[in-house]
Amino acid sequence: MTTGTPRRTLLRAAVAGTAVTAGVTLTASSAGAAVTRPRSARPATPDQALLELSEGNKRWRTFRQQHPHETETVRQTLVTGQHPFAVVLGCIDSRVPPELAFDQGLGDLMTVRSAGEVLDEAVLGSIAYGVLELEIPLVLVLGHQSCGAVAAAVEAEETGERLPAHIQYLADQIKPAIDHSQHGDARVDATVSANVKMVQARLAAEPDLAARVSQGKLAIVGARYELTNQLVHRIA
Repeated sequence: MTTGTPRRTLLRAAVAGTAVTAGVTLTASSAGAAVTRPRSARPATPDQALLELSEGNKRWRTFRQQHPHETETVRQTLVTGQHPFAVVLGCIDSRVPPELAFDQGLGDLMTVRSAGEVLDEAVLGSIAYGVLELEIPLVLVLGHQSCGAVAAAVEAEETGERLPAHIQYLADQIKPAIDHSQHGDARVDATVSANVKMVQARLAAEPDLAARVSQGKLAIVGARYELTNQLVHRIA
């Protein structure tokens, strides 16, 4: 190994070499018919990244998807490096794939998925890599309507029964977010939003991420996806 090579350069080379209010959208966008974004025009600020996601979600829920950045040229360009503009921490639910929900393509999003958006060292390390090494300006914590992991956590607390295998770990992590002011299905729904806020707060408390937020280089935003109308909206 050549001496004096910066650690960040080595990490990037290694990766390249391996082949809010309910009903309000992510950002106030006046764009209706979006134009396909050239790959060189990567959103560079948190606001630009949020706008891109908002426009993509609008295309998705109005059945006007562009399926961007899938061409042979794009695929060849990505062999030598990647420059995603957002980290999306979402649930593993098969109904909420971020690239589809935001109508994004290859190299646009770095997606990290765990049931109920639960954080552990692997998830935190993955998010930190995207922010600190790839200088991604936005982390979006994306919960969703009718989350099974949240429902399981609520049921486990209410019944006192332990869940099988490692699923109990997920329930234990979600438990502090359970909204006891609600009951039944309303409790699960309220807890979905409360869990997003809790995960968002935990990420914002990470010193390295907080430093970039204070410098205006990063935003950590909470949002949820509604299965009924496919809308993604911010959670205040």
